[in-house]
Amino acid sequence: MACNNTPIDSDVALNQSTPSIGSSYIAQPAPFRILLVIIMVFMIAVGFFGNAIVCLIVYQKAAMRSAINLLLATLAFSDIMLSLLCMPFTAVTIITVNWNFGAHFCRISAMLYWLFVLEGVSILLIISVDRFLIIVQRQDKLNPHRAKVLIAMSWALSFCISFPSVIGRTFVEVPARAPQCVLGYTEFPADRVYAVMLVVAVFFMPFSVMLYSYLCILNTVRRNALRIHNHAESLCLGQVSKLSLMGLQKPQQMNVDMSFKTRAFTTILILFIGFSLCWLPHTVFSLLSVFSRQFYYSPSFYITSTYILWLSYLKSVFNPVVYCWRIKKFREACMEFMPKTFKILPKVPGRTKRRIQPSTIYICSETQSAV
Repeated sequence: MACNNTPIDSDVALNQSTPSIGSSYIAQPAPFRILLVIIMVFMIAVGFFGNAIVCLIVYQKAAMRSAINLLLATLAFSDIMLSLLCMPFTAVTIITVNWNFGAHFCRISAMLYWLFVLEGVSILLIISVDRFLIIVQRQDKLNPHRAKVLIAMSWALSFCISFPSVIGRTFVEVPARAPQCVLGYTEFPADRVYAVMLVVAVFFMPFSVMLYSYLCILNTVRRNALRIHNHAESLCLGQVSKLSLMGLQKPQQMNVDMSFKTRAFTTILILFIGFSLCWLPHTVFSLLSVFSRQFYYSPSFYITSTYILWLSYLKSVFNPVVYCWRIKKFREACMEFMPKTFKILPKVPGRTKRRIQPSTIYICSETQSAV
């Protein structure tokens, strides 16, 4: 949200030192804006349909309504809302270089933007903590009921954090320096405190917790892999010594495949990396906009804000692409929803696998010789 919090009696002094909000700024050339809007329309389509498939899978199949799938469906729903209720208005403003939706909707769009972003980040944080408890602490406490409670709490918390942008005393004007309402320069301490609280809740706090969780998880997986490898080698050496005494041929060395143990965790880790890459620039951009008058009133601020906002929206498209790449059931569901005329390859039946507890995937007892 673009904020102009300079007191009225100091407007003249401010205008003498820096350009006003409505002063000239540099925008991209028309062909580049058209190309950027075409890309954003494609992002809206991918973000909507890709995340909608996730929600449909969980909604239509009762067996898929596990705790982790409910969280992923909520993450997909927040990305759908972000794609439908925020991105189109940004695309229109980029092509017209003018906000055509009124000052009141400027406040509403800012609240919706932060609401859906905060909800998506909260879900990623819950998933990361759940993986930490399962892999590091060996505690599988999350069930569908608790997942629903956490989802409701995350929506309530996200709404409470984003709602002050609508009813607060901060003046929010029609954005002229960015393609949508963004945090703007302010000199009021209360507004700066709110801006810092917002970026901490959106990025710094979740990033710190998730980074610590994943570092602990990686260390645990590495130690378990070494323990399995060493235990398998000791068993192989024991078998070789026994068989050599019997005059038999040396057996082939055991090959312990650990890929399936870390695949689910790796998918979540990739989502975390995508979140970090998409939102670190936006966090720095927001802080500079609030605290640096020179940065906010620079002629290149419009171009910078366009790129930063485009990158933040890329996260809603990034998640379904990762699902399609990493999750076989998601690819199969995409084929089911695809029209029959586009189905070229016949469906090959897959092998049925026994369901196991998530915590047992990453645990290797001392008596286990193979997974």
